[in-house]
Amino acid sequence: MANEYLSGFSLEGLVVPTKAATIYTAQEQSLFLGGQLIPMVNVPAGSQSAQVPVLSEVTASAATDDSANSDFAAQVIADTTATIPVNLYAARSVVRDLGGIDPNELGRVLGNAVAKSFDTAVLTAMATSLTDSTTDAVPMDADAIFDAVAQIRGNGEMGQLFGILSTSEASNLMKALYSDGNFAGGDFQTEALRNGYVGTFAGVQMFQSALVPAAHSGFIFGGDACRIAMQKNADIEVQRRAAAVGNDVVASIHAGVGVVDANRGVQLINVA
Repeated sequence: MANEYLSGFSLEGLVVPTKAATIYTAQEQSLFLGGQLIPMVNVPAGSQSAQVPVLSEVTASAATDDSANSDFAAQVIADTTATIPVNLYAARSVVRDLGGIDPNELGRVLGNAVAKSFDTAVLTAMATSLTDSTTDAVPMDADAIFDAVAQIRGNGEMGQLFGILSTSEASNLMKALYSDGNFAGGDFQTEALRNGYVGTFAGVQMFQSALVPAAHSGFIFGGDACRIAMQKNADIEVQRRAAAVGNDVVASIHAGVGVVDANRGVQLINVA
């Protein structure tokens, strides 16, 4: 009975649904907390940063019968480390015993808040450190995407590419494809017209976000461009606050993000 009051308030009735809704919403609303777009490295509790190894590339050569008795040339692999600090992203609410707040809605609000805060940090890091595009990307069109892909591929990134466009430039791209007869009836255009989803285009899995920093159309990047240092994904803590006759509910994420290879991604900007 220690956590129940004459009002019928139950701490368990607050914590369990709020926690579930917070975690679910944060994962659903964030482009990055699920780890599908940017790989994650685990950070032990108590550490303040992650040390991510960055190895230089080497070249391979072919062996022939004539060179059977010759050693392959030794190549030194440069072993550097990228340090990614862990930051705290948090949102707090006070829930009074008689407040009547729906814990599911509370979790939705808190989860959305921490997701937006973390995604903003990721996109800001990209805007600060990724390589600039060489083609004007305002307004967005197919040529800007093609050229950005060629730029990244030319830098050695041959894996899956991802794109994050601002909502306005995602709209411009879909309009450009709609007005270009060469793309009429294509899967990308069909998806755009049906439900507004920015799908796969030029081999790039495209997403849109209202959090892309101003003066940027978006970003295209490969899996080796960035790393997320994850210490604690979205969760909540609850503490009694007697002075408010209620409970503090805090949602938080302990994580950081860093660009480890700027040449494996591109900032889509106006280069004019």
